[in-house]
Amino acid sequence: MRVRAAAAMSAVFMLFAASSAAREISYSKDVQPIFTEKCVACHACYDSPCQLNLSAAEGSQRGANKLPVYDGTRTQAQETTRLFLDAHGADAWRRKEFWSVLDGRGSQAALLARMIDLGHAHPLEPNAKIPADLDISINRANQCPTPDSIDEFVQKNPRAGMPFAVTGLTEQETDTLKTWLAQGAPVDEQPLQPGAGEFRQIAEWEAFLNQPGARESLVSRWLYEHLFLAHLYFAEQGERGHFFQLVRSRTPSGQPIDPIATRRPNDDPGSSFYYRLWPIQGVIVHKTHITYPLSPAKLEHTRQLFFGSAWEADKVPGYGLQHRANPFETFAAIPPRARYQFMLDNAEYFVRTFIRGPVCRGQIATDVIRDNFWVFFQDPQHDLYIADPDYRRQVTPLLALPGQIDDVSKMLGQWTYYRDKRNRYEELRLDAYEEAPAPTWADIWSGNDNALLSIFRQYDSASVRKGLIGGVPQTLWWMDYPLLERTYYGLVVNFDVYGNVSHQAQTRLYFDLIRNGAEQNFLRLMPVAARQPLLDDWYQSSGKLKMWVDYQKLDNDAPSGLFLPEEGAKEAFASQLLSRYANLNARPDPINLCQDGNCYRPNVAPPLQAAEQVFSRLVSRPAAGLEVIEFFPEATVLRVELPGGKRELYTALRNRAHSNVAFMAGESLRYQPGLDSLTIYPGVLSSYPNFMFDLKADEAGEFVSALEQVKSQADFDRVVERWGIRRSHPQFWAYFHDLDAYLRETEPVEAGVLDMNRYENL
Repeated sequence: MRVRAAAAMSAVFMLFAASSAAREISYSKDVQPIFTEKCVACHACYDSPCQLNLSAAEGSQRGANKLPVYDGTRTQAQETTRLFLDAHGADAWRRKEFWSVLDGRGSQAALLARMIDLGHAHPLEPNAKIPADLDISINRANQCPTPDSIDEFVQKNPRAGMPFAVTGLTEQETDTLKTWLAQGAPVDEQPLQPGAGEFRQIAEWEAFLNQPGARESLVSRWLYEHLFLAHLYFAEQGERGHFFQLVRSRTPSGQPIDPIATRRPNDDPGSSFYYRLWPIQGVIVHKTHITYPLSPAKLEHTRQLFFGSAWEADKVPGYGLQHRANPFETFAAIPPRARYQFMLDNAEYFVRTFIRGPVCRGQIATDVIRDNFWVFFQDPQHDLYIADPDYRRQVTPLLALPGQIDDVSKMLGQWTYYRDKRNRYEELRLDAYEEAPAPTWADIWSGNDNALLSIFRQYDSASVRKGLIGGVPQTLWWMDYPLLERTYYGLVVNFDVYGNVSHQAQTRLYFDLIRNGAEQNFLRLMPVAARQPLLDDWYQSSGKLKMWVDYQKLDNDAPSGLFLPEEGAKEAFASQLLSRYANLNARPDPINLCQDGNCYRPNVAPPLQAAEQVFSRLVSRPAAGLEVIEFFPEATVLRVELPGGKRELYTALRNRAHSNVAFMAGESLRYQPGLDSLTIYPGVLSSYPNFMFDLKADEAGEFVSALEQVKSQADFDRVVERWGIRRSHPQFWAYFHDLDAYLRETEPVEAGVLDMNRYENL
């Protein structure tokens, strides 16, 4: 019966295709725009369902695979399947067990056509909730039908068509895609080519990175390991929308790039190579778009930073385990001031690399951090690792990172070995800083607007912004060079998203120590009597056990030179930080940090000022006094329409409170829901919006009043019914992509297609 049904469907498909054959479809002009509009929001990055990545023709031709990239339980590392790197062409991907979604089989239509038909046959009820028995959660088990199993899948899962659980394709889009498939899915995609100005700068950067000599090779290797994840762009002469990736290629400048695909950027390339700037192909998606500017001025600054002083290197280190584990030893010859200053100059980029990527999801990875906190940095002149060569030589061997040996049977031994090394380092650090002058405001780096950062966690993802956003957070991090560099190498350079449970656990556990180190470094700025109460607040309940077992003791003796009051010391510090560094604060925040009663931006239209004033009633209030917070997702966009067709966007972030964040498991046991709060700030602050409300500016007061009166799910449902944009809304995609358009208008370099995998069923 199923065979006859499939044959009938295929016959209809072939008849349809024959009637449309006269219209030649262009992949680049007709097909990719549809994928970008309706598919890329889910099918991009490592978390693409069934690894089907539709951000470029290479991905659609690669097809699908049943193995998830994100798997925190696997005992063996998985083969890497990175698009554009680990295989080239459909045949190579078939050998890696990817199957085609574009090719028909005999009389059977292509998988993509079958899934489109399934979605078209079962449309959603407009702006209604998705049926409760349809699992749309991020952790759902994707079934990944193959050409052999598609008939059974269709019969068992009638509502699992594409696009999944969201307003579907238009008739014209359906017609275009099916015609293209019937024509054999031809691809006319042309690789992105640099412009003339970009060609010149590429040649200059490649010449700099490929200079001969031990010193030059060592610096280039360090720079590569710190920029391999970046979407590089030329700030002055670049073409808008052109981004580049720094790779190791078998071919020199002037020849086509042949990238060397190693698991990690500090793995042995296996042959001679050249550093090259490779144009990034495909659709830019926000969650992996971590930008870094290049320019002639940046090149000259980098040259002076690394080669402006006299130092020697007699050889270039190898790529063995120890060299990966301890970059402080590997690159010891390079002046540490140059290394640290390079990272400080673009600190937002480096913090983004380990907060926002390459992990597109992972609650076990992000539950090591609070839901909101501020980060600032130790000035290089007052960082003993930079300023004291004897101290540096003494502690460098103790700064090695775990995760290189992923044998599950050795996991506990590896973890305790590296934990103990870290704690010996902390003992030496504590003694050294007790002998140093008391820290003052001069110890806080203030070189540019990267000096002050805000981090927000949204359960299994996180985001970073320049400036101090939100109310005064529970914790603050003060990072020095060893903290920043170890975090970067642990979570970016050495982290293998395809790694096994041992590798991932060791990485996560060491990052827990990094967080504790950054928090305790901040406590050095507090009055002695204020330190233990603050630490007790951060590590309540089971956190006290973790303090005793794994962490280094608190510095209770060395005085601070800030002369803050003992009572309310943290709040006093935050107030002075905001005033002393106001010229560096990239994002002043009167909504959440309202001090004079005018809780709005002074430079926006009066209707927005009125809206922001009422939004401020929702922030910095615990959920115990504002019950609607219980019903808010992690990241909610408020779209406020102004007269005349303009609009402003705000993000409402739910900050979940915990007694401590010191353990890998059992987060729910440490959750303190009554202390949850909201941060509301202009802009799109997450790559993963969970929901959207659309309201007119003059409705802001009514909207906020309705939220303040929510006491039950039914009350919240009424708010959603009136102002909410559900997945089933007939104009869902227009609203969703208006977020992308807003980013292009307000932050064009940072703009990219947002992810809707976490858009909730409110």
